Amino acid sequence: MRRWFPSLILSAALWVMWLVLNGSASPGHLILGGVIGLAVPVLVAPLKPAAGRLRKPLVLARLILVVGHDVVQSALDVGHGILRSRRQPPRGSFVDIPLELRDPFGLAALAMITTVVPGTVWSELAPDSSTLRLHVFDLAGEAEFIEHYKRRYERPLKEIFG
Repeated sequence: MRRWFPSLILSAALWVMWLVLNGSASPGHLILGGVIGLAVPVLVAPLKPAAGRLRKPLVLARLILVVGHDVVQSALDVGHGILRSRRQPPRGSFVDIPLELRDPFGLAALAMITTVVPGTVWSELAPDSSTLRLHVFDLAGEAEFIEHYKRRYERPLKEIFG
């Protein structure tokens, strides 16, 4: 049953969305919307990743607080850097960070964290996931930044996702 109808809620939502977007509940639209609603979840089911295992929820809670703090602090730092940029231009630079984290869910979380924190941009991930290249808005010291990044983000994610 699950093979032919992987997500009845998604099927129903697609069917309703089809009817609303077309503004018609004619028999043709009812049938076509139903076919689309049933076919799309079956066709995209192989693309759905397997569920990841979440270990150590307390580490996750602490990581969320750390990221929240870092977002605020980094936003203030970037704002301050922009305001003083005429006197002292920011030292933007690319940094290569060696990674120990290999779990795809952990890497996805790391990418989201990097995207959310102002002043850092995820630029490239090595094909074997061994090295991450970031662009940092104002880099004081590369070694210190790498240690900071690994300690605050990568290590907790490694604990959470194994």
